[in-house]
Amino acid sequence: MMLKIDIAQVETAAKELYVRALKQLPPDIKAGFARLSATETASTAQRVLGTMVTNIAVAERTDNLLCQDTGIPIYNVTIGRGVAVDGAQLKQAIRRGCERATRELPFRSSIVHPITRINEQTSCGPGVPVIHFDFDASDELSIEMIPKGSGSENNSFLKMAIPADGVDVIKTFVIDCVLSAGGKTCPPTIVGVGIGGTADLCVHLAKRAAVRALGSACADPEGAKLEVALSSAVNSLGVGPQGLGGDSTAFAVHVELAATHITMNPVAVNMQCHSARRARATFSARGVEYGF
Repeated sequence: MMLKIDIAQVETAAKELYVRALKQLPPDIKAGFARLSATETASTAQRVLGTMVTNIAVAERTDNLLCQDTGIPIYNVTIGRGVAVDGAQLKQAIRRGCERATRELPFRSSIVHPITRINEQTSCGPGVPVIHFDFDASDELSIEMIPKGSGSENNSFLKMAIPADGVDVIKTFVIDCVLSAGGKTCPPTIVGVGIGGTADLCVHLAKRAAVRALGSACADPEGAKLEVALSSAVNSLGVGPQGLGGDSTAFAVHVELAATHITMNPVAVNMQCHSARRARATFSARGVEYGF
């Protein structure tokens, strides 16, 4: 029996997810802070990490935003083959929910027209919220919400490498990007690396990698091996929390990859700041369940 989706519930979920993502940090990121705090050797970095952890605790205890930057709203939607839903209505409902979150909470809209810079105060505009669709074999509908702040998003990079450059150029490019970003990404970061595909797909892969949960690994064994090497290398750079020095430059480096053309090997970097926010709603026969 097909699971029929109530569009009104989707609108409510889209609103609730934006609010939850802005106010509640996922458990894996909190665990990441604990891990970095336990291994950090620089006293200044230890104090900075402690201040970040305190900020998170105060924000959650007082029901406030984790960060003033409410970001570009991104919704990743996965539709199971056992789900019946009108795709056009689904998109409209997500947009309405995004608008309602901004107006009803209320919180700062960070979205403006790229030329006029006019802010509609809805967190929406042409092409925003960003909505990605994927499909699987389940009987569920999943909506993941990610508010992507500009501090991390401004530090996005693409290099159209060639096969002759080998893996070393990927490693060098990632290191150079992290050094170039410095403290502007509000580290410790999650460094997302996309490899392969076309230019646009490569950048999308880097974004997917940046917002992946800590503790997960690239499905491709070569990508997973590269994650380990790059994570170690990045945390030896000395950038540290907020760029003030230390061992804790990144929670992790994540890699996602795709097949590419024989004459090219694109590599992209996209970073997530220490407030690596996300929230998820799952629609199933049990109802709507919220999590991370």
